[in-house]
Amino acid sequence: MSLSINNNSLSLSAQRSLGKHVAAQESLINRLTAGTRINKASDDAAGQAIAARMDAGLRGNTQAMRAISDGSSMLQVADGALANIGDSLQRLRELAVASGNGSYGDKDRTTLQNEANEILNHINQVAAQTQFNGEAIFSQDRLSIGGQDEKKRAVIDGLKTGWLSSSEKMLKDLFGLEADGVKLTVNLEDSDGASNTLASVSGTISGGKFTNVHLNIDMADFGTGTTADGGGAPFYSDRIIAHEMAHAIMSRSMNFNALPQWFIEGTAELIHGADERVNPAAAAGIVSTIAGGGFSYEGGYVASRYLHDKLKGLGVEGGIKGVMQYLTQNQSADLSTALNAVTGGRIASTGAFLTDFGNNGVAYIGSRINVTNADTGAIGGFDADGKAVKTARSVVADTGDNNASDGLSGFDVVYPELGGVTGTRRVQVQVGDNAGDLIDLQFGAINASALGLANLDMKRGAVALLHVDQALEYVNQQRVVAGASGNRLDMAADSLQAGSTNMAAAKERIEGIDYAGSAAGLTRAQILQQAASAMLAQANSQPRAVLSLLR
Repeated sequence: MSLSINNNSLSLSAQRSLGKHVAAQESLINRLTAGTRINKASDDAAGQAIAARMDAGLRGNTQAMRAISDGSSMLQVADGALANIGDSLQRLRELAVASGNGSYGDKDRTTLQNEANEILNHINQVAAQTQFNGEAIFSQDRLSIGGQDEKKRAVIDGLKTGWLSSSEKMLKDLFGLEADGVKLTVNLEDSDGASNTLASVSGTISGGKFTNVHLNIDMADFGTGTTADGGGAPFYSDRIIAHEMAHAIMSRSMNFNALPQWFIEGTAELIHGADERVNPAAAAGIVSTIAGGGFSYEGGYVASRYLHDKLKGLGVEGGIKGVMQYLTQNQSADLSTALNAVTGGRIASTGAFLTDFGNNGVAYIGSRINVTNADTGAIGGFDADGKAVKTARSVVADTGDNNASDGLSGFDVVYPELGGVTGTRRVQVQVGDNAGDLIDLQFGAINASALGLANLDMKRGAVALLHVDQALEYVNQQRVVAGASGNRLDMAADSLQAGSTNMAAAKERIEGIDYAGSAAGLTRAQILQQAASAMLAQANSQPRAVLSLLR
């Protein structure tokens, strides 16, 4: 290698190595100081991008955990309010049960109503003032869970609390009839306007019986009464239902299709009485119509009462009840066969009875049909059987002997859906770092109107009890929803914590520094720097050898 003073390649090489070792030392010092392997994009471009995305996820998850905590707190506040309303409803239920006490008078029920009103005011206050972070938790909607059609709701209330079960009991006690547990579908419809067909029973005839039994109620004639018996429509609603229940039960318990119309309709009228239909001045026409093979409701009723008295006079136990039981026990029998059998041939046939009725019916109306007293003429009452007076209001008991939810002993009743639904407030909780990581919290309305209790009347204890039970069920379901949502948030929090832990570990593996290796690298870089500095000094001293050659 020749000596030269124009350039010093050894020095340049040493300088390059020294700079390289100084840069390596600086990088290692920065890493060891910051505690991370990647401090700028040039340290690891791909790794830096991955770590940045993970850092965004970790930050988002941290904020989501705060949101979950807030959501859980909101649910705890809601559950506390629902528990308080549940306690209030339990007290309302106690008042409704107390209202059914026959020893209570109107003043006592007024006292119960006053307390109930205060409880309802409290429920409204809780519904409006339960807040979280200054916002009302529950929906403030006032749509009722019982449906908005008050007429239909009034009819369903009557059916559930007394009309059906009381009618069923009357038919069992007085006619000895029971249905066989089939489905009875209630239809609320607008069919032919007011004062025409008030209600009807329909079905498909098979083997002399109805299948697919339907109770059809014309809403033009129902739902206008203000009392428990539905009074105010053309006739009392509970009596109309008793009439139709006679058809429904007879259609399932005997050869219904083989019975004459006057007997079908007349016995249905007899179960609740129909003196108001009978005009004594028209007695001849009433009797002749039936005796001649025609039909009228009043004629069917009078003929059925005449038959009831005739059978009792012949020693048939229960009068017309004996015929009903025979028809039930002998499914193929018609009315002629039944009359002949229960009377031992003294009434040989339906025709023989109608002949007798034609001869004696007018006198019977004059002597036995009392249209001036309060009794309706119903079987088992004062006029028909010399027992307690059955008035238009009392003939069908206002409340039945079963709970509305238990249905009937002889029918599986299917009530129509009234579309009752109240508003819902939705609160979305971010439970992850992505836009779609949301959980919906739903809070229904719980004010008195929404619970169907705005017009709660303690004077009608059975209806009040029915509505309070519906409200209790709704509030309990709201607590179930709140509890399930709380559990879901807890599970989301657990999942988020596990995911965050794993993500933090992955991020650390990407950008975390190996202190042992980096410290060793720093020592090596420092040694190399010192060696390079020494060699640079040697390389810089080499040109001086040229001077020694020139001396």
